Amino acid sequence: MKKSITIILLTALVSFAFAQDKPAYKLFDKQGEEANYTDMINQLKNADIVFFGELHDNPISHWLQFEVTKSLYAVKKEALVLGAEMFEADNQLIMDEYLAGIHPTKKFEAEIRLWGNYKTDYKPLVEFAKENQLYFVASNIPRRYASLINKKGFEGLDELSKEAKSYIGPDLVKLYDPEVACYKNMMKMSMMPGMTNDNFPRSQASKDATMAHFILKNWSKDKLL
Repeated sequence: MKKSITIILLTALVSFAFAQDKPAYKLFDKQGEEANYTDMINQLKNADIVFFGELHDNPISHWLQFEVTKSLYAVKKEALVLGAEMFEADNQLIMDEYLAGIHPTKKFEAEIRLWGNYKTDYKPLVEFAKENQLYFVASNIPRRYASLINKKGFEGLDELSKEAKSYIGPDLVKLYDPEVACYKNMMKMSMMPGMTNDNFPRSQASKDATMAHFILKNWSKDKLL
């Protein structure tokens, strides 16, 4: 069984000029060579899982994210599964019911926890999934549990019920490695005073592990997620 993971690396070049010869973005492969959009899609369609690295407040990233989704759907159809860190695992039922047409948009948006830029940047993906009957994974750890870890460490999870723990990636204590560069470097983040304690990277790791858990849980060899 193929287990490759393809990562999209994007460099957004935003220009305030309106000349048609100035593209809004450029794509680069892992060797740093400029890439072609069509060639990229032809590679991604054969992947198992596609990670899209975005800048949360960059409109070009969000636009390209939507375009890539449409292009992959044109090839994979119902075999395409979407997911995002902007939705927390305990809201999966609300997401499922909305995509099934049980609730109107207004009710869905009032009850699910949305990021501030949802309507401009993430709503198009949710609505695309709804329109085309695609599954959408709410992959992230509920923020209250990430906050609990930031306050009390992984030991704080012992206070939770079995149901609560079902929304969190398993084996956090066993899998967490404080020597991983991204977690180790968090302790040097001087721009976040008061947060750089030993539990700060643990809290981030809980998000990473939970998203990985629900991505794999919803992936199968006949799907592109």
